[in-house]
Amino acid sequence: MMGNAYLWTKTFHIVLIASWFAGLFYLPRIFVNLADEKNPEVYARILGMANRLFRFMTILAVPAVLLGLALWLHFRIGAGEVWMHAKMFFVLLVIGYHHACWGLLKKFRNGVNTHSGVWYRWFNEAPVLLLLIVTALVVIKP
Repeated sequence: MMGNAYLWTKTFHIVLIASWFAGLFYLPRIFVNLADEKNPEVYARILGMANRLFRFMTILAVPAVLLGLALWLHFRIGAGEVWMHAKMFFVLLVIGYHHACWGLLKKFRNGVNTHSGVWYRWFNEAPVLLLLIVTALVVIKP
């Protein structure tokens, strides 16, 4: 039995991951609105929402990743197993997606967005697929 520290670490990891992904799902939807908005006042208000959401989801992402590393390195969950290496690859893609959102947000801040609302609707599908793959790897452990 792993004990309470393991269970609390796992609990907080799951809650933080779920919260981080809520932001990863919603921020690109805000980008859809920004890409289509023509009114400068409304654009500024939506951009403010995007900035606050990005800050909040970054605050959630950092401990989520750190607790995941603790589960892997300290509690040895999946250590040396192929599914864990695959999971880590896809977690790196999630972090890359988060970083890509930051780059896109900076473009909106600078008024140099080059993508349409339709593009952002497709961009919004990536975190859904990544969450599905990571969850399947953790649950099924192929």
